[in-house]
Amino acid sequence: MRLPARTMRLRLTLLYSSVFAGSGIILLGITYLLVSHAAGIFHVTGDFGGSQSADISFYGKPSLPELVQVRALVDRHREAILHELLVQSGIALGIMMVVSVALGWLVAGRALRPMGAMAVTVREISAGNLHERLAVQTPHDELKDLADTVDELLARLESAFDAQKHFVANAAHELRTPLTLERALLEEALTDGEATRASLRALAERLLTLSIDQDRRLAALLTLANSERGPDRQEPFDLAAVAQRVLDTEPSPIGAALAAAPVSGDPAQVERLIANLVDNAVRHNVPGGRADVVTGVQDGRALLSVSNTGPVIPPGEIERLFAPFQRLRTERTTHDDGHHGLGLSIVQAIATAHNAVITTHAAPSGGLLVEIAFPLRR
Repeated sequence: MRLPARTMRLRLTLLYSSVFAGSGIILLGITYLLVSHAAGIFHVTGDFGGSQSADISFYGKPSLPELVQVRALVDRHREAILHELLVQSGIALGIMMVVSVALGWLVAGRALRPMGAMAVTVREISAGNLHERLAVQTPHDELKDLADTVDELLARLESAFDAQKHFVANAAHELRTPLTLERALLEEALTDGEATRASLRALAERLLTLSIDQDRRLAALLTLANSERGPDRQEPFDLAAVAQRVLDTEPSPIGAALAAAPVSGDPAQVERLIANLVDNAVRHNVPGGRADVVTGVQDGRALLSVSNTGPVIPPGEIERLFAPFQRLRTERTTHDDGHHGLGLSIVQAIATAHNAVITTHAAPSGGLLVEIAFPLRR
């Protein structure tokens, strides 16, 4: 015969029954000891000048054999009472054990009923209806906390699915545009019966430029995907040292105030984060403007700050710029500068993977300040 599955309800029933059985046995033992002690108190009285343990009164002075006989009779009676108490209590405990198993099964089912309803709801939720929630309307207890946690998880999953769909749609659009242009150029060359060597060479150079641009776009997409996956390794490093390496390779003059800021994570990814911020600050600056990089420790966090004196950015545009393939609306839409609107998306992905918090401020006079607070390495 197959044993029943060890469900949570069965385990709770066994737990309830075990607790009841243990409590019953302890209660039975205490009762037995108390009755045993009480049954040993009896008096035999007579005019022999003293008292002995007995529950019979004598008239006159009893003899010693009579006392021994009475004592034996009382002991047998006491043992019979204790034995009867033990047997009857054991029977009662056995009956209540059966009752406790039945009641435990009912109580466990009652307690687990909300969890069963939650399981059914979660099982019916898929990628097509991630907007549904458990929305348990019970008093605040452990099950309510569990339901709220599941709802928060579903909300994060819905947000991630929406972001993924949006990203895939944008990526498809970004990749389709150069492919469509390449195909049009090739079809034009094939249908041109008067194509010369020079025109074909010009076409090849243009296709090569488009291919290089597409390769950069794919490399940026791969970097974004790797950044969202999280750090490849965890090691201690200093934000100031990483920022200095980035500034050493930057041809444009950058102001720097680099104080020690020890953190942990992937220094290669953080270096890419700083490089993207510096590149963004330089590329979107005004002629003769200033860009600054600052590192240090503030309020128990390792702080990285990159700012510039670029054009005025509307406050509503800042959050949109951190989405993939998004640029300032004043920017040109061609991609011959080698940038594809993924720089700040990569910055956000790397910061999120390192449990860092991004804060942005657009100056009224123009420019953007990006502050990233990393957990401080103790």
